[in-house]
Amino acid sequence: MDGVPRVPEQRGHGFSAAAAEPAAALRFGVLGPVRAWRGEEQLPTGSPQQRALLAALLLREGRTATAAELIDALWGEEPPSQALAAVRTYASRLRKVLDPGVLVSESGGYAVRGLDDGALDLAVAQELAAEAEKAKNAGDLCHACEVLKKALSLWTGEVLAGVPGPYAEAQRVRLEEWRLQLQESRLDMDLELGCHAEAVSELTALTAAHPLRERLRELLMLALYRSGRQAEALAVYADTRRLLADELGVDPRPGLKELQQRILQADPGLAQPSAPVAEPAVVPVRPAQLPATVPDFTGRSAFVSELSGVLATAEGRVMAVSALAGIGGVGKTTLAVHVAHQARAAFPDGQLYVDLQGAGPRAAEPETVLGSFLRALGTADSAIPDSLEERAALYRSVLDGRRVLVLLDNAKDAAQVRPLLPGMEGCAALVTSRVRMVDLAGAHLVDLDVMSPDEALSLFTKIVGEERVASEREAALDVVAACGFLPLAIRIAASRLAARRTWTVSVLAAKLGDERRRLDELQAGDLAVKATFELGYGALEPAQARAFRLLGLADGPDISLAAAAAVLDLPPEDTEDLLESLVDTSLLESAAPGRYRYHDLVRLYARACAERDEQPPGERVAAMSRLLDFYLATAAAVYAIERPGDRLVDHLAETTHPGLTFADRKGARDWLYTEANCLLSFARQCAERPGALRRAVDLLWAAVDLSESGANSKEYEATARTLLEAARRVGVEQVEARALMTLAHALLDSGRFDLADEAAEQVISLAHRADDLLPACWAHNARGAIALYQGRNADSEDHLTHAIRHFRALDDRPGEAAILCNLSRAHLATGRTQSAVSLARQGMEIYDAMGNSMRGANGRYALGMALTQSGQLGPAAGQLQDALEVFRDSRQRLWEGMTLFRLAEVDIAARRYAQAAANAEMALTVLRGIGGEWRRGNVLTVLGTALSAVGHTGRARVCWEEAVSIYDELGAPEAEAVRTLLAPSRAA
Repeated sequence: MDGVPRVPEQRGHGFSAAAAEPAAALRFGVLGPVRAWRGEEQLPTGSPQQRALLAALLLREGRTATAAELIDALWGEEPPSQALAAVRTYASRLRKVLDPGVLVSESGGYAVRGLDDGALDLAVAQELAAEAEKAKNAGDLCHACEVLKKALSLWTGEVLAGVPGPYAEAQRVRLEEWRLQLQESRLDMDLELGCHAEAVSELTALTAAHPLRERLRELLMLALYRSGRQAEALAVYADTRRLLADELGVDPRPGLKELQQRILQADPGLAQPSAPVAEPAVVPVRPAQLPATVPDFTGRSAFVSELSGVLATAEGRVMAVSALAGIGGVGKTTLAVHVAHQARAAFPDGQLYVDLQGAGPRAAEPETVLGSFLRALGTADSAIPDSLEERAALYRSVLDGRRVLVLLDNAKDAAQVRPLLPGMEGCAALVTSRVRMVDLAGAHLVDLDVMSPDEALSLFTKIVGEERVASEREAALDVVAACGFLPLAIRIAASRLAARRTWTVSVLAAKLGDERRRLDELQAGDLAVKATFELGYGALEPAQARAFRLLGLADGPDISLAAAAAVLDLPPEDTEDLLESLVDTSLLESAAPGRYRYHDLVRLYARACAERDEQPPGERVAAMSRLLDFYLATAAAVYAIERPGDRLVDHLAETTHPGLTFADRKGARDWLYTEANCLLSFARQCAERPGALRRAVDLLWAAVDLSESGANSKEYEATARTLLEAARRVGVEQVEARALMTLAHALLDSGRFDLADEAAEQVISLAHRADDLLPACWAHNARGAIALYQGRNADSEDHLTHAIRHFRALDDRPGEAAILCNLSRAHLATGRTQSAVSLARQGMEIYDAMGNSMRGANGRYALGMALTQSGQLGPAAGQLQDALEVFRDSRQRLWEGMTLFRLAEVDIAARRYAQAAANAEMALTVLRGIGGEWRRGNVLTVLGTALSAVGHTGRARVCWEEAVSIYDELGAPEAEAVRTLLAPSRAA
């Protein structure tokens, strides 16, 4: 690839994790220092000249190198007088280190032979590069990128590091150029895959290291533009043009100029990756002897292609069977009929159809169906036997030698279907059912889901008319969303609108907006969504019906098995059996192993059933209370593991239903982030239940990591506001104080300091009146941090002093440590560097003593800042790097981004400007959408400083100008300092 010579004798993937090497196999590395290993033991390779000899032999692909060639490789045109003797000595020493027969003498020269596949890192890199090229040509960019990453990971530093001689120097240049080509290829594919924001950081560092490489600049411009940073992208071009003119006296190449013009014109073609998307193939076929297909059949192209492909395999097979499963109204029959019509030409001997009425109270009997099939195939009534077995045997005999398609619609179960299958070569069957036919041997199972939003809107438009929809597109989207993208519901809603010329789309959207009336609105003529669901519900056993009703009560995108067990008050094993049986009926979906969800309309129907059928009515309240207890108890367990010694868990509302326990931090953390959307949705739902309000607020406080991490900050804030409004309606000061504290957390994390300060001030007043000291502690801490950010240093120390006194009164050591770390920053702001270092160390030591690794990272963050300001840059970087690893492991995106920002500050102080730019770019990427604009302004300021130092003055100016705009919008004093940076830039 790219002119790099192959090493066939040493080819393979021996350096990959998947390769299983013999324990004593020899391996060699040249993509870094020249090294050799026997198994895991590193072998001595001798002096630099001896390593140069080994490298020259390894890179000759097993061919013999003459003595003259080796002398020239090691010393060039001025070899020492004893060069030949030296070469022989080096070869002799290497032969003693390596396995017998590896370094061989031949025709007065030497060669390395007999190595295992993948024994040389360069050979592995070449194989991986070739594999990546093949995957790229096949359109599999994801695999190509992963393989190139493996190849690039084999470089462990400068190629042939420390090896002297002209040959080594030439190879060093060649292989470094190849590495850059591979990096460019991988980054190019990253952009094709849409990873533009992530690529900016790496490209910034690479362009700083290789300023004259125009391809890297082109990729950087494209990545910045796709990240919404048009001005910076254009600034890269300006920097490039100036640099090329100053250094080489040339203009940028045409491709770079063209990209600049396309960015200036906001060319839509630049906004998205250009990789072509293959359209599914649709087999053109003609209909015959089947129910009429709907004229407005829409979408489902992937399913049509999949099912048509299965039917196309009927010739030459005993039988092709496809079984479609899905909830009522999802369009199983419509799809099956459409596919059957398309497949008609492949089945010239006929197509049979029957509605098996499996969802109703009286499913069709197989022997009756077989009688009708036999008559349709030309069998006289007198020749049709009485028993099911005889009819099935005659049915198969009649089909022998024929090519017939059988469509079995609305089947009850596999037992009903089996006698009706053709069972003959060349024949096929399509089966639709609400039940998944997992016990139908040999069947190709298809789970039919709702339509995509585009498909749903297209179907709605076909029925209503383009003119009415075009003027109210947003309202039309609201309608199909209210229909849950269920085809039957969309068809009913659209038909109602089409029949009422005085209605607008907005009128229909408003009618469907009321969840309690939605199912009643979705009926037209003999079509009704509720009636379709009623058929499935009526067939359930009592335990299934109870589970169906109660599980629909809780808001959330899905529900875990453990949470469902709490709702039903059953052991997990029994709960799983019930839920899986509901999945088989298609009334419930399995979102993932151990997770279950309802279609939106099915959930509304389940709730209606719960209100109508659940007796006594108090069981609904009890089920919701058990779920709230489960979430609160489990969130408290997560909080306790993440923050050993933190007293919050001792001040939460009591629960009667147990939660989960965890063996380690990872399991606890995984649960919190997996359940985040469910937990927050359910907490908001509890705002409507005054008796559950205190527990819901405490649940939100125990899940504060969802805000602080940035992973669910918007949803967390929305939940906090909902619970606060409910608390104010109830008028309980303790609950209001705690709800306000959760909102203050969210506002502080998002950088809205004035609003956060106002909320925290109210918390202090309410908490003292309610004699609830803990919220007051955290509110004083928040106000101290906010005052620090806003430059009100005296206020900051005053609040932090109150906070530490309260925390000590509660014997809350982690809380005390948090205040010490914030006091450290307050001392930094007033020039007390030595005491700042001391306070940060005290806080960190408290965290470490309690085993609180995540908060210990906050201590290291504070200590890193203090050490930076005191000029101890090495220790500062070490503390921040340790903190960064913990934040990443803990999924704390906000603090991960801020730590990268602080590392960039250390890099600037140490004059490592390219690394500073890379860290600042990564900080921007991590903080995208979280942390607030003030923090973003700080990162942009540091990024501009780093870019200016590496010669990217145009981009630096764009960053500073954006930072000034942010600070001015916020009224932040930092604006003037950045304007000072801009002044010399503008003058230049």
